Amino acid sequence: SQKCLDIDADALVVNLFQSEEAISPLFQDLDIALNGIITTLIRDQEIDGKIGKTSLIYTLGLLPVRRVLIVGLGKRKDFNLDVLRRETAEACRSLRRLRLKKIGFVTSDANLQLTSFSNEELACTVTEGCLLGLYRFDQYKTKNTDQSDSDIENVLIVDEHVANTRALKRGVKVGSIIAEGVALARDMVNEPANVMTPTRVASIAENLAEMYDMKCTVFDRDDCDMLGMGAFLGIAQGSNEPPKFIILEYKGDIHQPENNLALIGKGITFDSGGISLKPAAGMASMKSDMAGAASVFGAIKAIAQLKPKINVVAVVAATENLPSGHAVKPGDILTAMNGKSIEIDNTDAEGRVTLADAVSYAKRLGFTRLLDVATLTGAIRAALGNVRMGLFTNNQEFADQVLEAGRESGEGMWMMPMDSDYKQQNHSNVADIKNTGGVGAGSITAAQFIGEFTAETPWVHLDIAAVAMSGKNEGYLTMGATGSPVRSLIKVAQLLSRK
Repeated sequence: SQKCLDIDADALVVNLFQSEEAISPLFQDLDIALNGIITTLIRDQEIDGKIGKTSLIYTLGLLPVRRVLIVGLGKRKDFNLDVLRRETAEACRSLRRLRLKKIGFVTSDANLQLTSFSNEELACTVTEGCLLGLYRFDQYKTKNTDQSDSDIENVLIVDEHVANTRALKRGVKVGSIIAEGVALARDMVNEPANVMTPTRVASIAENLAEMYDMKCTVFDRDDCDMLGMGAFLGIAQGSNEPPKFIILEYKGDIHQPENNLALIGKGITFDSGGISLKPAAGMASMKSDMAGAASVFGAIKAIAQLKPKINVVAVVAATENLPSGHAVKPGDILTAMNGKSIEIDNTDAEGRVTLADAVSYAKRLGFTRLLDVATLTGAIRAALGNVRMGLFTNNQEFADQVLEAGRESGEGMWMMPMDSDYKQQNHSNVADIKNTGGVGAGSITAAQFIGEFTAETPWVHLDIAAVAMSGKNEGYLTMGATGSPVRSLIKVAQLLSRK
C-alpha cells in the first residue's frame, strides 16, 4: 500500500469512466497537484473517458511520478473485466513505446472500487492485461530492429488501503499464473514447425509434469499400434517425424476419480494437407494447426498451480500431415481404436481423424467430460468471423458451463447447431463414416464426425480455427498466436471444481 501521489515511477495509469458528473477523490487530488490541468482537459473534452481513449499528462516535477496516463473505460454500465484487461494491455504497449521502465496501475480509485468486482479480481485482471499485452515472440531475431520499443521492467499495482494488500497479492499471483499459461500456448504455436515437432511437444509435456508434480505418459508409434490407434497412425504415416501420443494428468481430487475433465487438443504440428495438398499461399501459417494442443498444455500448466479440486487430463495426438509415398490417400480406409472404420475422402480433413483416437483414449481412461479444442475448419471463419469460436456439444448442461467460462474469461463462443440431419453428410458407402461431409455446414459435419466417437459421454468441441492467430496487436492479443482459449479452459476446471 502506498499513496498514489507518492509513487516514484515513470508513469501512473489511472482509469476513467465516460459521462460521469463527479470525478473521484484521486482525480481531485491529482488535479490539485497538477494545478487544475485535469479539470481543464475534461472541460475542453480532451479527457472524456471514452473507451480506448488515452491522455498522457507530464507532471513536470509537480509529482514524484513523471507522467500520468488517463485511460478511458467507456460507460460504467458496459464495464466488465475484459474491458479492463484489454485497456490495460493497450496502455502497457503505449508506455513501452515510450521506453519507460517502471509503471504503476491504480486499483484503489473509486472509479474501479464502485464496480461489482473484488480487489483480487481487479488485480488479477490488470496483471493478465499487462503480461499478455506486453508478450512478444522475437527470440529468433539476432538484434532488436525497433530500438524505440524496449521492455518494461517493473509494474506496480497501487492501492492506498493496507487492508487490500493480501487480496491484491493473491490477484497478482493468479493473474501471473494464468498469463504464463497463455504465454506457453503462444510460444508453442509461434515456434516454427521444424522446432515444434511432435517430439518437442512431448518434451514440453514431460517438463511440465516434472515442474508441477503431474504424471506424463508418451506413446510412440509401436505403443499406438498396440492400442489399435489406426486413425492417428494413418495420418502420421506420411511424415518422417515420429508421432507422439501424449497424456498429461493432474490429480486434484484423488478420492473422487469420477470428478474429472478431459482436455483434448488437436496436435498437427504442420498441416500441408497431405495428398490433398493445400495451396502454397498461406501454408506457412499451418504451423499453427497444433494450437489446440498448445492451449490444453497452457491450461493444465496453470491448473496444476491453481489446484482446483478436480482431476484433469490433457490428451494430445501429435503428428505432421505430409504427402509422401507412405502417406494416407483419398479412398483409404482406417480403423480407429474403438473399432469404427473411417473412409478418407480428403486427407486435409486430418485433425478430426486424429481426434477420433484421442477422444476414444480419454473415454477408455474413464473420463466423463470431454472437451476438445481444435483448429478444425475454415468453415467456422465463414460462419463466425474471427470474433468467436464455435461451440458444438451433445450435452446442454456441459455446454452451458463452458459458455459461462467463456463469458467470464472474455473469450467469445457461439453455440452451433448439431441437428442429427447433418450426420447424413458424413455417410460412407464403404465404411462406418467418411471424414468429410461435402459442401455446406463444414464446421458442423466436422464436429458431427468427432461426436461419433464420444457416444453418450458429455462432450464439447471448440473450433478455434478463426481465433487461434491474430494479424495485429489489439487489446491483450498480440501479433501471432493468441493463446485462446487457455483462460476459458482454466475457468472451466475452476467452475466444475465448485459444483
